[in-house]
Amino acid sequence: MNYVIGVDLGTSATKTILVNEKGRTVCSAEYSYTMDTPQNGWAEQDPRIWRKAVLETLKEVMQRSGVNRDSVLGLGLSGQMHGSVVLDENDEPVRKAILWCDQRSVRQTQEMLRLISFEQWLEITANPPLAAWTAAKLLWIRENEPQNYSRIRHVLLPKDYIRLVLTGEYATDVSDATGMQLLDVKNRRWSDEVLRVLQIDRSLLGTLYESAEATGTVRRSIAEECGLSDKTIVAAGGSDNACAALGTGVVNEGQAFVTLGTSSVVYTHFQEYIQIPGGGLHVCCCAVPGCWHSMGGPMSAGMSIEWFKNNFCQDLMQKAKERGESFYEQLTEMVEHVPIGSDRLIYLPFLMGERTPHMDPLYRGAFLGLSEVHTQAHMLRSIMEGISFSLADCNDLLKKQNIKVTSLRVTGGGSRSIAYRKMLAALFRCDVHEVEGREGAAYGAAILGGVASKLFSSVQEACMAFVREKNTVTYSKKEADIYDRFHQVYDHMYDALKDSFHELAQL
Repeated sequence: MNYVIGVDLGTSATKTILVNEKGRTVCSAEYSYTMDTPQNGWAEQDPRIWRKAVLETLKEVMQRSGVNRDSVLGLGLSGQMHGSVVLDENDEPVRKAILWCDQRSVRQTQEMLRLISFEQWLEITANPPLAAWTAAKLLWIRENEPQNYSRIRHVLLPKDYIRLVLTGEYATDVSDATGMQLLDVKNRRWSDEVLRVLQIDRSLLGTLYESAEATGTVRRSIAEECGLSDKTIVAAGGSDNACAALGTGVVNEGQAFVTLGTSSVVYTHFQEYIQIPGGGLHVCCCAVPGCWHSMGGPMSAGMSIEWFKNNFCQDLMQKAKERGESFYEQLTEMVEHVPIGSDRLIYLPFLMGERTPHMDPLYRGAFLGLSEVHTQAHMLRSIMEGISFSLADCNDLLKKQNIKVTSLRVTGGGSRSIAYRKMLAALFRCDVHEVEGREGAAYGAAILGGVASKLFSSVQEACMAFVREKNTVTYSKKEADIYDRFHQVYDHMYDALKDSFHELAQL
């Protein structure tokens, strides 16, 4: 039996899985760590913590599984996007990595827009300048820490620092590189124009690969330390979202997946490059060679449910505890008895502003239409519907570009709710599927390891062998027609309240 390994370098933990050639996860290990927040709005991590996490989890899965090292053919990497790993001439971190959720470089994005117009940014990088992305972070370091910037010899993304540790290669893949805002996304190459205008030396950046390409083999010293073979091939890998798409089998035109977690994302695969007017959705190279994907969705998705649960649902939490159930089992049972539209109650899921499809950091959450008939159950269902409306807004932007979603898969904690799946089926007007296994991005990374090591001839072939559907919800036209009417009112509320929220922010 042959095996592959998937490593997912997350913000709060690294997860490593060992998967056999039939797609079954035979062993997994996780290593948790924390995020440093030295100032409000800042977020950093020491890359050396990631190194320890990856090596420890690799050792653990190899030791616990008892698998022969020579049977592990490939290893794939997935990771949090946008982080700025800056290394000196000895490959040591010059400073802690500035993470994807760090917002210190807002002023630098304004400077980027002065140097290159908004329309040109969309034309070249497919996305407007964002403080969360890597380019703005590099400009912040250059302006605020010139001594550190002068020492930089290599700029890598988080998972690519791990590649350097494993193989000694300076490289990245096109899906993760998209989030650096230095890539010509349509042509899948570094943008000479952006590098010239921002005065960033091309030599600082790694070699670009497609996600399923081999980028080297595990170094002998690392192989001996972790119980691997030095012949194990390391794939280029991909961003966490691009790898999660592979883990859910979203690799063909018309396929999409929704992550229902703390934040929610709708990810849509397409064969041909498209540009979203106004930058309403992120457009990125995906892990399937020569293909792209879009991403969008509310930041305060599961966060909205957690906020309501912690502040207004102590009784439900106690009831769930007494019955030996989770809060979310209680939630699903309750909202099933509330009609579509929550008896004319609409929730706007914008507790922390919004990124897509409405780029508005001052927008805030609200319940609209409250009356004496509304109960705790109504409010919980309206939160779920508001999140689903926001995800459907992202899909509406794609419809305007003639991109039609015909199959939707769901992942994340919220995917276990049949109520959520019914809402999405109605609003996207297609069947919604769960998939077996919940390893997500790590599973997608393992798939890339399988392709890079020639265990499979293509990403699509690997996904057909590995990914299995379960628990399909069939879309109901009757429910879809009802939801459309509430969705229209939801969208009108955003337009009507936008200026009021901006005025509120100034008080």
